[in-house]
Amino acid sequence: MKKIIALTLVAAALAVSACNTISGVGRDVQAAGNAVTSGAEQAKN
Repeated sequence: MKKIIALTLVAAALAVSACNTISGVGRDVQAAGNAVTSGAEQAKN
């Protein structure tokens, strides 16, 4: 029973850290998209 609880806690910790990582990647992609959009606007003018 203790092993199951320990494995559940480890799995929960990994899931939470994965969400933070994915969120960080999303912000990085968004920043890159904003840079491309800004560059395209400047090139158009």
